[in-house]
Amino acid sequence: MTSRPAAVSTLALDDEQLAAELVSLRDYLRWATSEFHASRVHFGHGTSSAWDEAVALVLGGLHLPWDVDPAVLDARLLGDERRRLVALVRGRIESRRPLAYLLGEAFFAGYPFQVDERVLIPRSPIAELIEHGFAAWFPAAPPARVLDVGTGSGCIGIATALHLPTARVDLVDISTEALEVAKANITLHDLGTRVRAVLSDLFDGVSGQRYDLIVANPPYVNARDLATMPAEFGHEPALALGAGRDGLDVVRRLLRDARQHLEDDGVLIVEVGNSDEQLESAFPEVPFLWLEFERGGHGVFALTARELDEYAEHFA
Repeated sequence: MTSRPAAVSTLALDDEQLAAELVSLRDYLRWATSEFHASRVHFGHGTSSAWDEAVALVLGGLHLPWDVDPAVLDARLLGDERRRLVALVRGRIESRRPLAYLLGEAFFAGYPFQVDERVLIPRSPIAELIEHGFAAWFPAAPPARVLDVGTGSGCIGIATALHLPTARVDLVDISTEALEVAKANITLHDLGTRVRAVLSDLFDGVSGQRYDLIVANPPYVNARDLATMPAEFGHEPALALGAGRDGLDVVRRLLRDARQHLEDDGVLIVEVGNSDEQLESAFPEVPFLWLEFERGGHGVFALTARELDEYAEHFA
């Protein structure tokens, strides 16, 4: 049996040589895919393969829509466009910066959001719930008031407001830098009359407020996983990732305090990712409803206000 030859990178060529050799959009898709394979970059910020990452980079770098006419694939690119794509591929591989940071933009629930290293890159499966209007819990009428806890870029709360045009949404975060990005995205989507950003350590900044729906994507990475994550995650704010030895430091506080900010028929939805097993072990008596997603994703639970009442002694 013959061994498979190792992938060979063309990044040893200088930018001008590459830009001269690669002339069409199709050329850059093929080349970027090969380079990502050869360089073993990690895919965990919105794409799952070298091809998907290449498509996102090339289309994003040229400001083209995802549903671009396939005929464009063979269009000859301008010199500046070629050099930009070469620089993006080099930057992605050499710095291990996630692509969304290189582009300054990420899409979530069908909408664009400004992102940089002050916030996590949007990638939560909660997007599917938003696109369906949280109808499983609000079949008759959508939630009137929504709280997005640990909002970061504001993607969850803002996308909710965009999909639910009658909802009023509060975005809270402990990071002033993250809230600057969230406010920019509120302006981007012209939602200043229905969405506000509040500096808050969980619920401290919304004392006395009650909501029909509280959605949270808090820090939930345990200490072991945080120490072994691929280099790409090192560009994201550690404050938004790590949550103690078992990843539940923030989630415990959420479970303890959320009820006093929920209406009696309200719902709490929280993403805990790979800390789902730790959560089950920490609260074995609690019937967490673990949600399933058509497009993949896991570790998101829902509890009603009544369930939070019933199991309050376990969260105290």
